[in-house]
Amino acid sequence: MKAATTTTLATAKVQTLTVAPDEDGMRIDRFLTARFPGLAFARVQSMIRKGELRLDGGRIKAYAKVAQGQAVRVPPLRADDDGVKPTSMGGAGAGNKNREFIASITLWEDDDVLVLNKPMGLAVQGGSGTERHIDGMLEAITAKDGQRARLVHRLDKDTSGCLLIAKTRFVAAALSKTFQTRAAQKTYWALVAGVPKVRQGRVSTYLAKDEEAQAVHEAKMKIAEHGDEGAQHALTYYAVIEKASRLTAWVSLKPVTGRTHQLRAHMAHIGNPIIGDAKYFDRNDWELLPGLQNKLHLMARRIRVPHPRGKGLIDVTAPLPPHMAQSWAVLNFDADRYDPIDDAPGEDRR
Repeated sequence: MKAATTTTLATAKVQTLTVAPDEDGMRIDRFLTARFPGLAFARVQSMIRKGELRLDGGRIKAYAKVAQGQAVRVPPLRADDDGVKPTSMGGAGAGNKNREFIASITLWEDDDVLVLNKPMGLAVQGGSGTERHIDGMLEAITAKDGQRARLVHRLDKDTSGCLLIAKTRFVAAALSKTFQTRAAQKTYWALVAGVPKVRQGRVSTYLAKDEEAQAVHEAKMKIAEHGDEGAQHALTYYAVIEKASRLTAWVSLKPVTGRTHQLRAHMAHIGNPIIGDAKYFDRNDWELLPGLQNKLHLMARRIRVPHPRGKGLIDVTAPLPPHMAQSWAVLNFDADRYDPIDDAPGEDRR
């Protein structure tokens, strides 16, 4: 099966690209930015509006999807063209550094998949004022056929741990379907204020964007009611692994759904917000214990997912990040203890 390849950006000639099997169903704008990683999104939109980008000879909309075997006409491109930018993480020297960094945080790898140990404080994707991020670094990682590595899921900037990366578009599509069917199992560890009254339980709510926070340009979720605008069901299983008196508890979490800030909002909802969470920590009667750092104590501890090519189960565990390892030492927690969340259901039972 022929796969797509990344195309050189600078060319003064019209190009005609054939949609590969693993690109079937992609939006045309995403198809183009995947083929030309250095091409600015705004430039792509401009080509579509002007009719310079054609699909099987016809004009298209930005939301149009390509199909295997179709011909995509691309107008002449130049590296110094207005609106065209180089890859986001710099030139060849930066590419080498990015490859070295990715290698240093790799927990597991084969020809199809990478599992990274994302450090706390490093964004997964770019945004306003964010120049250094995992997605940009992936431009330096290519498969044998030249395809660029791709994100499969996301972690918050201050959440460390297991991050799954696909090396080709086919693998990315297969893994995305796995996540949609909830065959992928993710386990998170957190340190929370107080001890949950129910030691093993489930939190089932609806979550929606917090309009008040949005008004001040802050991304935050709130507990909502079924039928509220934008409300989505969110389900989390949790289990207390160990506690330090009544002051704090080590909790294992299994999100069944994957909503924004789900775990952080859910733990705050039951009265046990995650320590160091600047958005959701709402316990005025709780003080940071000596020896603990005021950083988000949440990590993606383990990920289990069927291999996209049927090569068994990918099962990877990340080590505690430095600030959480320090807290575990201070509280005399044993990170090798049995995790009861493994026995929690994985399906969405409302």
